[in-house]
Amino acid sequence: MNSIPTEIVLPTESLGVVAHAAGDMRVEHVAVPAPAADEAVVEIAYGGVCGSDLHYWQHGAAGESILRAPMLLGHEVVGTVVASARDGSGPATGTRVAVHPATPGPGDGARFPADRPNLSPGCTYLGSAARVPHTDGAFVRYAVLPTRMLRALPDSLSLRGAALVEPASVAWHAVSRAGNVRGARVLVVGSGPIGALVIAVLRRAGAAEIVAVDMFEKPLAIARELGAARTLHATDAAAIAAVEADVVFETSGNHRGLASAVRGAARGGRVVMVGLLPSGEQPALISLAITRELELVGSFRFNDEIDEVIAALADGSLFVDPVITHEFPMADALEAFTVAVDAGASGKVLLRFD
Repeated sequence: MNSIPTEIVLPTESLGVVAHAAGDMRVEHVAVPAPAADEAVVEIAYGGVCGSDLHYWQHGAAGESILRAPMLLGHEVVGTVVASARDGSGPATGTRVAVHPATPGPGDGARFPADRPNLSPGCTYLGSAARVPHTDGAFVRYAVLPTRMLRALPDSLSLRGAALVEPASVAWHAVSRAGNVRGARVLVVGSGPIGALVIAVLRRAGAAEIVAVDMFEKPLAIARELGAARTLHATDAAAIAAVEADVVFETSGNHRGLASAVRGAARGGRVVMVGLLPSGEQPALISLAITRELELVGSFRFNDEIDEVIAALADGSLFVDPVITHEFPMADALEAFTVAVDAGASGKVLLRFD
């Protein structure tokens, strides 16, 4: 049975990145809770700054998830188990792991497909203020996590190399929502980190031609490194409409991006909506979607795709290296977030927790 070795002294507090309110983020000491029987203590090595982290920092909310109390940020994390679970579940001490940050749950009992737990109404996510009390994240040196969240990493995959496992799983799930893309012409609207990772997954899946769209040259350059055959500026409406893609991925989370996606789809095509638009009503080219018989498909988080992503990163078939553009020590989290919010100058920004 895995158990905490007697020589391991667990810390009672640890440095973490905490959002207190809009514009108020601090690197401060937080308590490390005593692990339950099915929880392990993970020493976090790297964490990727996500759009939701930026929203909590800038606005005190991410969509309808409003920050009502201080909350540890972060859900894109990898690290090493320093104390395994007392009940013997999960990886042994010393195992390097990625983290699946979701906890599915029945919530209010609303119906959802049993094989798609990402849609469960009570699903929580690390670093989310969707519920009160909030679900703390894992931007902390020592994180106490349920062993069901932990995925052992192959020896061939470094911790830094695994830092994109979580967002790459979001991209992998999105591509699966498109169906078979082998031989297809594909348009990706928005070439930030998620859009870039969608391009990487599409390349691995055999898409014949990938066209990337963005407002800025930096993400378009990354898109070309990952396999985009052509890149277009987001304001070039005529060029986007002329793509006539079999499949379009909208990853910008902007209603103008969705309009570009609809215009850029071929008749009878499919538009996969990945970017999360603001809550409430949004303008959309529904009449055009109807007359072209477009399929508008949502994509939200991921399920067990994380295991396929780890395997693909480990064997080298999924190439994502250009997505990471910056790395900062945790102490410089404010600078890291400031860089990450500049979409024209950065891709994925990592925090290092050593």
